[in-house]
Amino acid sequence: MKQDTIWIEGFLETIYAERNASKNTLLAYKRDLLAFSTFLRQRRKKLITATRTDIEAYIIDLEINGLAQATRARHLSAIKQIYRYGFEESIIVNNPASEIKGPKTKRTLPSNLSEEDVNRLLEASTKAGRSPGKKRRSSCLIQILYATGMRVSELVSLPVASVRGDPQMLLIKGKGNKERLVPLSTPAKMAIAVYLVDWEINQEKNRLKGKLASKFLFPSNSKLGHLTRIRFYVLIKEICLIAGISPQKVSPHTLRHAFASHLLANGADLRVIQMLLGHADIATTEIYTHVLDEKLKSLVFKNHPLAN
Repeated sequence: MKQDTIWIEGFLETIYAERNASKNTLLAYKRDLLAFSTFLRQRRKKLITATRTDIEAYIIDLEINGLAQATRARHLSAIKQIYRYGFEESIIVNNPASEIKGPKTKRTLPSNLSEEDVNRLLEASTKAGRSPGKKRRSSCLIQILYATGMRVSELVSLPVASVRGDPQMLLIKGKGNKERLVPLSTPAKMAIAVYLVDWEINQEKNRLKGKLASKFLFPSNSKLGHLTRIRFYVLIKEICLIAGISPQKVSPHTLRHAFASHLLANGADLRVIQMLLGHADIATTEIYTHVLDEKLKSLVFKNHPLAN
């Protein structure tokens, strides 16, 4: 087990250095690889002595235990990568995973909201909260999220310095600490300006109590010092109920999808959307063309005289 752990740690250090992988990505790799190592130990094997048969048995075992295709594919991807690393670093002579093909994952279309749905959510966000200040915070969060299409982790950890001085663009630090600029809509800028008044008042109260001012736009008492993703997830559900939209239809990521698909539907270039979303690969962004394709198909089937 110790030998496996050393190999895994070396692999993680390499992908961190070469790809600037995020903490969450590294933890996911480590979790999957340790699970494989545990499986091998039950077969009295180690990473270095595992064969193609062992790897295939592990993937089958994952399926027997009810893991989804996408999850099994992710586990196999981690295994293939660590063995490729081991072969390149001369830890192993032969790569037992090189010929293995994983389960094909279905490309699912992102759940999408209409522009009318989003408008209802934006309106409802002004009513979500126990106090006027909390309602202004809710409105600010949703306005920024839909205006920028940022990831939830990027939104909740947004530095207050990034919105000082009525900025026309928002500087976002995304995955791998990569930065990108995204324009701010007028409604978003207005929501920020109103919310910042509350932010200043609250921070002044904290200063009088001897506390340091928060560096975050959405501070909280959490260990991270800012609003957590879980709390924001709950807030989205509260806003859905106020808007009369099924909470099961909407998640924080749904608004990111809405941002991209609405831009595309209104004529935005796919490369521009890729840049705004912070996608490293255009293939990731191309899924939104499928959303538009489905919309066009529906339009034809509904309105064409020969559709019936």
